Amino acid sequence: METTQDYVMVSLKLLGALGLLIFGMRMMSDALQKMAGPQLRHILARMTTNRLTGLLTGTFVTCAVQSSSATTVMTVSFVSAGLLTLAQAISVIMGANIGTTLTAWIMSLGYNVDLTNVVFPAFFVGMVLIYKKHHRFVGDFLFGIAFMFLSLVMLSTAGKEMDLEHNEAVVSFFASFDTDSYLTILAFLGIGTVITCIVQSSAAVMAITILLCSTGVLPIYLGIALVMGENIGTTATANLAALGANTQARRAALAHLLFNVFGVVWVLCVFYPFVDMVCRLVGYDPSVGGQAARLPVVLAMFHTCFNVTNTAILIGLIPWLERIVCWLLPEKPQPEQEQFRLQYIQANLMQTPEISVLQAQKETAQFGVRVQKMFGMVRSLIDEQSDTDFNHLYSQIEQQEDYTDRMEIEIARFLEQVSENHLSDETKQKVRQMLREVGELESIGDACYNLARTLNRLHESGKYFTATQLTQVLAMMTLCDEALTQMNVIMTGHRNEHDIRETFRIENDINQMRQQLKANNIRAVNEREYDYAIGTLYIDMVNECEKLGDYVVNVVQARFGK
Repeated sequence: METTQDYVMVSLKLLGALGLLIFGMRMMSDALQKMAGPQLRHILARMTTNRLTGLLTGTFVTCAVQSSSATTVMTVSFVSAGLLTLAQAISVIMGANIGTTLTAWIMSLGYNVDLTNVVFPAFFVGMVLIYKKHHRFVGDFLFGIAFMFLSLVMLSTAGKEMDLEHNEAVVSFFASFDTDSYLTILAFLGIGTVITCIVQSSAAVMAITILLCSTGVLPIYLGIALVMGENIGTTATANLAALGANTQARRAALAHLLFNVFGVVWVLCVFYPFVDMVCRLVGYDPSVGGQAARLPVVLAMFHTCFNVTNTAILIGLIPWLERIVCWLLPEKPQPEQEQFRLQYIQANLMQTPEISVLQAQKETAQFGVRVQKMFGMVRSLIDEQSDTDFNHLYSQIEQQEDYTDRMEIEIARFLEQVSENHLSDETKQKVRQMLREVGELESIGDACYNLARTLNRLHESGKYFTATQLTQVLAMMTLCDEALTQMNVIMTGHRNEHDIRETFRIENDINQMRQQLKANNIRAVNEREYDYAIGTLYIDMVNECEKLGDYVVNVVQARFGK
């Protein structure tokens, strides 16, 4: 009974250590992403079409954040936001697979070196930095490292306490499997895949695999089969995140799965020679006992060789891989009538606050494009003479006005969710700016709708503007369109590349024209060039254009942080 209780306690320690490992790695990854947030975005966002650059970037970022899942989800998010092409994303994902091998080496180190001397100083320094507000993310990072190393110490200790190598039942259970049978290898590969999909952490499954191998109860061939399964199972995170995303994002996630499945297939074809080659690299002989201490190194070396070789094979075949995923996931035909759907913001992909802010920026810029398109419809409405064409275009403008209202709400709601996370001061400022931007953009949509309503009242009255009025209104609208164009140029580029004075110049021209047209209208009404009712609708158009110009200035000022 006492032995059973001991095993229960050790098992609980084991589960606790695994939970601490996952938490520590998540904490470390989040802290690094917050510390390097804008820089991390820029590194990935500025990827070129060079496959090697993409590969190195994926490797570097994954080594930094210690999570291939984080890098892959970021990459899928960038594809969804239109910042990376599918080919670029595939090269980054390949690099992420190489970068994640560092985690296996760290775990291997944890089983062979006493990390206790590192853990407690890291906790102390981390606590001090957390209480210093300016360095709290560095403190979180140190806490994450300390938790990760402490969990490795606890796993190693739990493994020794379980004393599995002297447990006849456990030894005989694993010995009952024929390591020379491909069916056994496939069974353990499937087990590794399923467990990794369930726990959503290849690091935790790798830790268990290293633990079992280091005690000598799990043969190296079965351990490596589990590692291969982990490589397939870890792709589940990105594929689940991409479920609600656009087609390009789902293709990027599928490419990750195909990349790892291809690697597993070719390794299975040469499984025993490949594993023996890896064993020779680290000086391990599977046929000789008493070398369990070297097995963690063998697993880490296999993980590295597997991913590096697989990448070397497929790096030149990225165009083919791209064609395959495009064939498997074709673009769905769009319905003729436009449906409301945010283009860049995907709720399922909101894994990293910094990346989410970038998605919101892209969506806000798209909002600006939409309101200018709506303004173009209003200009076209002036030229429509037949009732059928006029009513059809007016109904489209009404639909666009509804879309702008919904876009403001959806983007603002998304930004509110993002702001609930711990953000850098720079990112908090960007969130505030975007909330102001979307509010002003919705006001531009309202102004466009008000212009359309004025034209609708004019159309229903059966009257028309005079030639002079029409020329002046179109001149005013041309200035507004120029302001909207300048606004969208600023919103889609970098602030330091543009000058806000151009927007103020256009706004000044709009204000001066409004004053002139108001004076001309009073004179024309007094001289009975047209009646008062037409003059009122005419001035409503002029005033609404002037308001629209003010909203444009507000958007640009928000973009410049003024």
